[in-house]
Amino acid sequence: MTFLYPAVIAIAVLLTAAATAGYVALQKRRSAALAAAGFKSLGGGGVRKHLPTALLLAALPVMLVGLARPQAEVAVPRVAGTVLLAFDISNSMSANDVAPTRLGAAQEAAKAYVQDQPDTVDVGVLVFGDQALLTQAPTDDHNAAIAAIGRASAGGGTSLGQAILVALGTITGKPVSLPAEGAAAPDLGYWPSATIVVFSDGEETGGPDVQAAAELAAAAGVRIQTVGVGTAKGATVEVDGFQLGTALDETLLSTVAQVTGGSYQQAGDAAALAASTGSIDLRLTTEKEPIELTAPFAAAALLLLTLGGLLGVRWHGRIV
Repeated sequence: MTFLYPAVIAIAVLLTAAATAGYVALQKRRSAALAAAGFKSLGGGGVRKHLPTALLLAALPVMLVGLARPQAEVAVPRVAGTVLLAFDISNSMSANDVAPTRLGAAQEAAKAYVQDQPDTVDVGVLVFGDQALLTQAPTDDHNAAIAAIGRASAGGGTSLGQAILVALGTITGKPVSLPAEGAAAPDLGYWPSATIVVFSDGEETGGPDVQAAAELAAAAGVRIQTVGVGTAKGATVEVDGFQLGTALDETLLSTVAQVTGGSYQQAGDAAALAASTGSIDLRLTTEKEPIELTAPFAAAALLLLTLGGLLGVRWHGRIV
Protein backbone atom coordinates (compact mmCIF):
# COMPACT_ATOMS: atom_id res chain seq x y z
CA MET A 1 0.00 0.00 0.00
CA THR A 2 1.22 3.50 -0.83
CA PHE A 3 0.03 6.93 0.26
CA LEU A 4 -0.34 10.07 -1.80
CA TYR A 5 0.28 12.18 1.32
CA PRO A 6 2.53 10.03 3.55
CA ALA A 7 3.16 12.92 5.97
CA VAL A 8 -0.43 12.57 7.15
CA ILE A 9 0.46 9.12 8.56
CA ALA A 10 2.95 10.71 10.96
CA ILE A 11 0.32 13.25 11.95
CA ALA A 12 -2.18 10.42 12.52
CA VAL A 13 0.24 8.60 14.82
CA LEU A 14 0.99 11.76 16.85
CA LEU A 15 -2.65 12.84 17.17
CA THR A 16 -3.82 9.33 18.11
CA ALA A 17 -1.09 9.02 20.71
CA ALA A 18 -1.93 12.47 22.09
CA ALA A 19 -5.67 11.74 22.20
CA THR A 20 -5.10 8.37 23.91
CA ALA A 21 -2.72 9.93 26.45
CA GLY A 22 -5.23 12.70 27.08
CA TYR A 23 -8.02 10.20 27.70
CA VAL A 24 -5.86 8.17 30.09
CA ALA A 25 -4.87 11.34 31.97
CA LEU A 26 -8.51 12.41 32.15
CA GLN A 27 -9.53 9.07 33.63
CA LYS A 28 -6.78 9.31 36.22
CA ARG A 29 -7.92 12.80 37.26
CA ARG A 30 -11.53 11.62 37.51
CA SER A 31 -10.53 8.61 39.59
CA ALA A 32 -8.42 10.82 41.87
CA ALA A 33 -11.28 13.30 42.28
CA LEU A 34 -13.74 10.49 43.08
CA ALA A 35 -11.32 8.95 45.56
CA ALA A 36 -10.92 12.30 47.30
CA ALA A 37 -14.70 12.56 47.51
CA GLY A 38 -14.97 9.09 49.02
CA PHE A 39 -16.18 7.23 45.89
CA LYS A 40 -14.39 4.06 44.75
CA SER A 41 -15.13 4.11 41.00
CA LEU A 42 -16.96 5.85 38.21
CA GLY A 43 -19.81 3.93 36.62
CA GLY A 44 -19.85 0.21 35.75
CA GLY A 45 -17.31 -2.31 34.51
CA GLY A 46 -14.26 -1.72 32.41
CA VAL A 47 -15.72 -2.62 28.99
CA ARG A 48 -18.80 -0.45 29.35
CA LYS A 49 -16.69 2.33 30.78
CA HIS A 50 -14.04 2.52 28.09
CA LEU A 51 -15.38 0.84 24.90
CA PRO A 52 -17.36 3.81 23.52
CA THR A 53 -14.39 6.13 23.89
CA ALA A 54 -12.03 3.48 22.53
CA LEU A 55 -14.18 3.24 19.40
CA LEU A 56 -14.14 7.01 19.00
CA LEU A 57 -10.38 7.12 19.45
CA ALA A 58 -9.93 4.28 16.92
CA ALA A 59 -11.90 6.28 14.36
CA LEU A 60 -9.32 9.08 14.50
CA PRO A 61 -6.33 7.23 12.94
CA VAL A 62 -8.59 5.43 10.46
CA MET A 63 -10.01 8.75 9.29
CA LEU A 64 -6.56 10.37 9.07
CA VAL A 65 -5.15 7.41 7.12
CA GLY A 66 -8.00 7.94 4.67
CA LEU A 67 -6.95 11.59 4.33
CA ALA A 68 -3.46 10.36 3.38
CA ARG A 69 -5.05 8.99 0.16
CA PRO A 70 -4.02 5.31 0.46
CA GLN A 71 -3.61 3.39 -2.78
CA ALA A 72 -3.17 -0.30 -3.52
CA GLU A 73 -2.03 -1.89 -6.78
CA VAL A 74 -4.48 -4.42 -8.15
CA ALA A 75 -3.78 -6.72 -11.10
CA VAL A 76 -6.51 -5.93 -13.65
CA PRO A 77 -7.02 -8.26 -16.62
CA ARG A 78 -7.11 -6.47 -19.95
CA VAL A 79 -6.54 -6.95 -23.64
CA ALA A 80 -3.44 -4.88 -24.19
CA GLY A 81 -0.15 -4.76 -25.99
CA THR A 82 1.13 -4.22 -29.49
CA VAL A 83 -0.17 -5.60 -32.78
CA LEU A 84 1.88 -5.33 -35.96
CA LEU A 85 -0.09 -5.93 -39.14
CA ALA A 86 2.24 -7.25 -41.85
CA PHE A 87 0.94 -7.09 -45.45
CA ASP A 88 2.36 -9.13 -48.29
CA ILE A 89 2.51 -6.68 -51.22
CA SER A 90 4.17 -8.99 -53.73
CA ASN A 91 2.92 -9.20 -57.32
CA SER A 92 0.84 -12.28 -56.51
CA MET A 93 -1.27 -10.23 -54.09
CA SER A 94 -2.78 -8.43 -57.09
CA ALA A 95 -4.55 -11.66 -58.10
CA ASN A 96 -8.32 -11.38 -58.15
CA ASP A 97 -9.33 -14.84 -56.93
CA VAL A 98 -10.44 -12.88 -53.86
CA ALA A 99 -12.43 -9.76 -54.75
CA PRO A 100 -11.42 -7.10 -55.48
CA THR A 101 -7.85 -8.43 -55.16
CA ARG A 102 -6.03 -10.43 -52.50
CA LEU A 103 -4.40 -7.27 -51.18
CA GLY A 104 -7.60 -5.24 -51.38
CA ALA A 105 -9.56 -7.87 -49.46
CA ALA A 106 -6.80 -8.10 -46.85
CA GLN A 107 -6.81 -4.33 -46.41
CA GLU A 108 -10.56 -4.17 -45.86
CA ALA A 109 -10.49 -7.02 -43.34
CA ALA A 110 -7.53 -5.47 -41.51
CA LYS A 111 -9.27 -2.09 -41.27
CA ALA A 112 -12.28 -3.73 -39.64
CA TYR A 113 -9.94 -5.63 -37.32
CA VAL A 114 -8.24 -2.41 -36.20
CA GLN A 115 -11.56 -0.71 -35.57
CA ASP A 116 -12.53 -3.54 -33.22
CA GLN A 117 -9.42 -3.19 -31.05
CA PRO A 118 -9.58 -1.38 -27.68
CA ASP A 119 -7.57 1.80 -27.10
CA THR A 120 -5.17 -0.19 -24.95
CA VAL A 121 -3.82 -1.93 -28.07
CA ASP A 122 -1.17 -0.11 -30.12
CA VAL A 123 -1.37 -1.00 -33.81
CA GLY A 124 1.50 -0.74 -36.28
CA VAL A 125 1.63 -1.48 -40.01
CA LEU A 126 4.42 -2.87 -42.15
CA VAL A 127 4.48 -4.03 -45.77
CA PHE A 128 6.80 -6.59 -47.25
CA GLY A 129 7.84 -7.63 -50.72
CA ASP A 130 11.49 -8.36 -51.41
CA GLN A 131 12.16 -6.14 -48.39
CA ALA A 132 10.03 -5.09 -45.43
CA LEU A 133 9.16 -1.52 -44.50
CA LEU A 134 7.44 -0.14 -41.41
CA THR A 135 4.84 2.33 -42.68
CA GLN A 136 3.20 3.12 -39.34
CA ALA A 137 4.89 2.75 -35.97
CA PRO A 138 2.68 1.15 -33.30
CA THR A 139 0.22 3.75 -32.05
CA ASP A 140 -3.03 4.02 -30.14
CA ASP A 141 -4.24 6.31 -32.94
CA HIS A 142 -6.10 3.63 -34.82
CA ASN A 143 -7.15 6.05 -37.57
CA ALA A 144 -3.48 6.54 -38.41
CA ALA A 145 -3.04 2.77 -38.64
CA ILE A 146 -6.08 2.45 -40.91
CA ALA A 147 -4.70 5.19 -43.18
CA ALA A 148 -1.38 3.32 -43.44
CA ILE A 149 -3.21 0.12 -44.36
CA GLY A 150 -4.96 1.92 -47.21
CA ARG A 151 -1.66 3.13 -48.73
CA ALA A 152 -0.29 -0.38 -49.44
CA SER A 153 0.06 -1.36 -53.12
CA ALA A 154 1.27 -4.57 -54.76
CA GLY A 155 4.59 -5.11 -56.55
CA GLY A 156 7.79 -7.19 -56.25
CA GLY A 157 8.64 -10.52 -54.65
CA THR A 158 7.98 -11.95 -51.17
CA SER A 159 10.23 -12.23 -48.12
CA LEU A 160 8.21 -13.27 -45.10
CA GLY A 161 11.41 -13.86 -43.14
CA GLN A 162 12.45 -10.23 -43.61
CA ALA A 163 8.98 -9.11 -42.52
CA ILE A 164 9.28 -11.06 -39.26
CA LEU A 165 12.73 -9.60 -38.53
CA VAL A 166 11.57 -6.02 -39.15
CA ALA A 167 8.50 -6.61 -36.98
CA LEU A 168 10.69 -7.96 -34.17
CA GLY A 169 12.98 -4.94 -34.51
CA THR A 170 9.95 -2.66 -34.15
CA ILE A 171 8.74 -4.52 -31.06
CA THR A 172 12.13 -4.65 -29.33
CA GLY A 173 13.33 -1.22 -30.43
CA LYS A 174 16.58 -2.48 -31.98
CA PRO A 175 17.61 -4.02 -35.34
CA VAL A 176 17.15 -7.79 -35.47
CA SER A 177 18.90 -10.19 -37.81
CA LEU A 178 19.44 -13.92 -37.96
CA PRO A 179 22.64 -15.11 -36.24
CA ALA A 180 25.51 -16.40 -38.34
CA GLU A 181 25.78 -20.15 -38.65
CA GLY A 182 26.96 -21.62 -35.38
CA ALA A 183 26.45 -18.36 -33.47
CA ALA A 184 24.08 -17.96 -30.55
CA ALA A 185 20.68 -16.41 -31.18
CA PRO A 186 20.37 -12.79 -30.05
CA ASP A 187 18.67 -12.09 -26.74
CA LEU A 188 15.64 -10.01 -27.66
CA GLY A 189 14.05 -10.00 -24.22
CA TYR A 190 10.53 -11.27 -23.62
CA TRP A 191 7.53 -9.56 -25.22
CA PRO A 192 4.44 -11.71 -24.56
CA SER A 193 1.99 -8.84 -25.14
CA ALA A 194 3.14 -8.33 -28.75
CA THR A 195 1.47 -10.05 -31.70
CA ILE A 196 2.33 -10.06 -35.40
CA VAL A 197 -0.57 -10.61 -37.81
CA VAL A 198 0.56 -11.60 -41.32
CA PHE A 199 -1.70 -11.26 -44.36
CA SER A 200 -0.19 -13.25 -47.22
CA ASP A 201 -0.82 -15.85 -49.91
CA GLY A 202 2.16 -17.82 -48.62
CA GLU A 203 4.22 -17.73 -51.81
CA GLU A 204 7.79 -17.08 -50.64
CA THR A 205 10.38 -15.97 -53.22
CA GLY A 206 13.52 -15.51 -51.10
CA GLY A 207 15.16 -13.67 -48.22
CA PRO A 208 16.07 -14.72 -44.65
CA ASP A 209 15.03 -18.19 -43.52
CA VAL A 210 11.39 -17.93 -42.48
CA GLN A 211 11.38 -20.71 -39.89
CA ALA A 212 14.54 -19.38 -38.22
CA ALA A 213 12.95 -15.93 -38.01
CA ALA A 214 9.80 -17.47 -36.54
CA GLU A 215 11.91 -19.29 -33.93
CA LEU A 216 13.45 -15.94 -32.90
CA ALA A 217 9.94 -14.57 -32.43
CA ALA A 218 8.93 -17.60 -30.38
CA ALA A 219 11.99 -17.22 -28.12
CA ALA A 220 11.00 -13.58 -27.54
CA GLY A 221 7.45 -14.55 -26.59
CA VAL A 222 6.00 -12.91 -29.70
CA ARG A 223 3.13 -14.80 -31.26
CA ILE A 224 2.55 -14.71 -35.02
CA GLN A 225 -0.96 -15.08 -36.36
CA THR A 226 -1.19 -15.77 -40.10
CA VAL A 227 -4.09 -15.13 -42.44
CA GLY A 228 -4.03 -16.88 -45.81
CA VAL A 229 -5.35 -14.64 -48.59
CA GLY A 230 -6.34 -16.33 -51.84
CA THR A 231 -7.71 -19.66 -53.01
CA ALA A 232 -6.20 -23.07 -53.67
CA LYS A 233 -7.51 -22.86 -57.24
CA GLY A 234 -5.61 -19.62 -57.67
CA ALA A 235 -5.49 -17.10 -60.50
CA THR A 236 -3.05 -15.52 -62.94
CA VAL A 237 -1.27 -12.19 -62.67
CA GLU A 238 0.67 -10.24 -65.27
CA VAL A 239 4.29 -9.43 -64.37
CA ASP A 240 6.50 -7.66 -66.91
CA GLY A 241 4.30 -8.86 -69.75
CA PHE A 242 4.21 -12.48 -68.57
CA GLN A 243 1.18 -14.35 -67.24
CA LEU A 244 2.09 -16.13 -63.98
CA GLY A 245 -0.07 -18.58 -62.10
CA THR A 246 -0.43 -18.07 -58.36
CA ALA A 247 -2.36 -19.94 -55.67
CA LEU A 248 -2.66 -19.89 -51.92
CA ASP A 249 0.10 -21.92 -50.22
CA GLU A 250 -0.98 -22.64 -46.67
CA THR A 251 1.98 -24.79 -45.62
CA LEU A 252 4.44 -22.01 -44.85
CA LEU A 253 1.86 -19.82 -43.14
CA SER A 254 0.68 -22.70 -40.94
CA THR A 255 4.26 -23.57 -39.98
CA VAL A 256 5.11 -20.00 -38.97
CA ALA A 257 2.00 -19.77 -36.79
CA GLN A 258 2.62 -23.13 -35.12
CA VAL A 259 6.27 -22.33 -34.30
CA THR A 260 5.24 -19.24 -32.34
CA GLY A 261 2.13 -20.67 -30.70
CA GLY A 262 -0.17 -18.68 -32.97
CA SER A 263 -2.88 -19.85 -35.31
CA TYR A 264 -3.50 -19.89 -39.04
CA GLN A 265 -6.74 -18.60 -40.51
CA GLN A 266 -7.73 -19.39 -44.09
CA ALA A 267 -10.00 -17.10 -46.06
CA GLY A 268 -11.30 -18.03 -49.49
CA ASP A 269 -13.20 -14.81 -50.24
CA ALA A 270 -13.55 -11.28 -48.93
CA ALA A 271 -16.40 -12.11 -46.55
CA ALA A 272 -14.57 -15.12 -45.14
CA LEU A 273 -11.39 -13.09 -44.77
CA ALA A 274 -13.20 -10.42 -42.78
CA ALA A 275 -14.69 -13.13 -40.58
CA SER A 276 -11.29 -14.76 -40.09
CA THR A 277 -9.78 -11.56 -38.66
CA GLY A 278 -12.53 -11.56 -36.06
CA SER A 279 -11.25 -14.88 -34.75
CA ILE A 280 -7.69 -13.61 -34.29
CA ASP A 281 -7.24 -13.38 -30.55
CA LEU A 282 -4.97 -11.11 -28.58
CA ARG A 283 -3.33 -12.15 -25.37
CA LEU A 284 -5.16 -11.36 -22.17
CA THR A 285 -2.63 -9.68 -19.94
CA THR A 286 -2.75 -8.28 -16.43
CA GLU A 287 -1.67 -4.79 -15.62
CA LYS A 288 -1.30 -3.33 -12.17
CA GLU A 289 -3.49 -0.31 -11.63
CA PRO A 290 -3.60 1.90 -8.52
CA ILE A 291 -6.92 1.75 -6.66
CA GLU A 292 -7.60 4.53 -4.15
CA LEU A 293 -8.83 3.28 -0.76
CA THR A 294 -9.93 6.61 0.76
CA ALA A 295 -13.62 5.69 0.63
CA PRO A 296 -13.26 2.37 2.55
CA PHE A 297 -11.21 4.09 5.26
CA ALA A 298 -13.76 6.90 5.51
CA ALA A 299 -16.58 4.36 5.79
CA ALA A 300 -14.72 2.45 8.52
CA ALA A 301 -14.10 5.67 10.47
CA LEU A 302 -17.79 6.63 10.19
CA LEU A 303 -18.82 3.19 11.43
CA LEU A 304 -16.52 3.45 14.47
CA LEU A 305 -17.79 6.94 15.28
CA THR A 306 -21.39 5.80 15.01
CA LEU A 307 -20.88 2.73 17.20
CA GLY A 308 -18.91 4.70 19.77
CA GLY A 309 -21.55 7.41 19.93
CA LEU A 310 -24.50 5.00 20.18
CA LEU A 311 -22.86 2.92 22.90
CA GLY A 312 -21.88 6.04 24.85
CA VAL A 313 -25.43 7.37 24.77
CA ARG A 314 -26.97 3.98 25.59
CA TRP A 315 -24.65 3.11 28.46
CA HIS A 316 -23.76 6.51 29.91
CA GLY A 317 -26.32 8.96 28.54
CA ARG A 318 -23.59 10.86 26.71
CA ILE A 319 -21.20 10.30 23.78
CA VAL A 320 -18.01 10.43 25.89
